[in-house]
Amino acid sequence: MAELSWWMFASAVFIYIVTIGLLGVGAGIFRGRNRLSFRVGTTLVVLGGVLAPIVAIVAIGFSGVAIGDETEGPDDGSAKLTVEVVGKQWWWELRYLDAAGDVVAVAANELHLPVGERARLELLSDNVIHSFWAPNLQGKTDAIPGRRNLLYAEPEVEGVWRGQCAEFCGKQHTLMGFMVIAEPREDFDRWLAHQASDARATEGPGLDVFLKLGCGDCHTIRGTSAAGQMGPDLTHLASRRTLAAATLQNSRGNLGGWITDTHEVKPGVLMPSFTPEPQDLHDLLDYLEALK
Repeated sequence: MAELSWWMFASAVFIYIVTIGLLGVGAGIFRGRNRLSFRVGTTLVVLGGVLAPIVAIVAIGFSGVAIGDETEGPDDGSAKLTVEVVGKQWWWELRYLDAAGDVVAVAANELHLPVGERARLELLSDNVIHSFWAPNLQGKTDAIPGRRNLLYAEPEVEGVWRGQCAEFCGKQHTLMGFMVIAEPREDFDRWLAHQASDARATEGPGLDVFLKLGCGDCHTIRGTSAAGQMGPDLTHLASRRTLAAATLQNSRGNLGGWITDTHEVKPGVLMPSFTPEPQDLHDLLDYLEALK
C-alpha cells in the first residue's frame, strides 16, 4: 500500500510540475515576455496536455496492477487458515473454518491470525454493503449481500491493530470497528481451541438474570440454553479486549454502562437498553466477567 502511494504521489508531482511550467510559459506569453511560434506552442500543448497525463496514468495503472497482484496473490492453496468475515449491523462476526469448510469456532470483532502465515478471508454480509479495512494488513474490500469476496492477509510481525468498516452502512458506521491480533502459531492454536470450547460458566444467578431479561434470544452462550443468532456470540466475552465493536474497552464499568444505556453509547444500535435491579445487574456482570 505504501509503495503504491509513492507511485501515485510521484505521478501527481510530475503532473504538477508540468502544469505549473506551462502556466509559467503561458503567463510570460500573455505579458509579452516571450514569443513562441504556433508550432512550438502546439508542441507544448500536446506534450503537457496529452502526453504527460498519459505517462502518469500508465505509471499509476501499471504500478496498481503489479502491486495489486502482489498484494492479493493468486488462490494457490497456500492459505492455511480460512475465516468467514460477516458484516452485521453494526459489528463483525468471525467464523473460523476447518479444511472441510465447517465452522469450528466463532468470535466477534476480533480477528486472530498466526504470524507469517497466509490467511484467506471470505467477506460476507447478511444486510447491507460493508467494507472490511485493516490498514496494517490489506486494502479495503467490500462485504456485499449475496456475494462472497475474497481477501488474503499475511501478518509479518506480532501486533494488535485497529480495523474499521470503510463503507457508509448505516447510523453506526463510524462505530463498527474491530481488532486484529497477530500472534505466534502456538498462541493462535491455543486461542482457537479455547474459542471452540463451551463456556466456562454454565450456571449461576447471573445466567438466570441473563435468560430472564431475554438476552438469550439474541446471544449465544455455548453450553447453556442461550442460542440466539442476532447478536454476537458471548461464550468467551470476558476474553475480548473491547465491547460494542471496538467502541469501548472491556471493563466491568463499561459493560454495565453498555447494558443499561446502550443507545447512549451507540445511538441506533439494535440492542435495547435494560434496567435490571441493582443486585440482578451485579449478578449479571459477575457472570459475564466469568465468560473467559
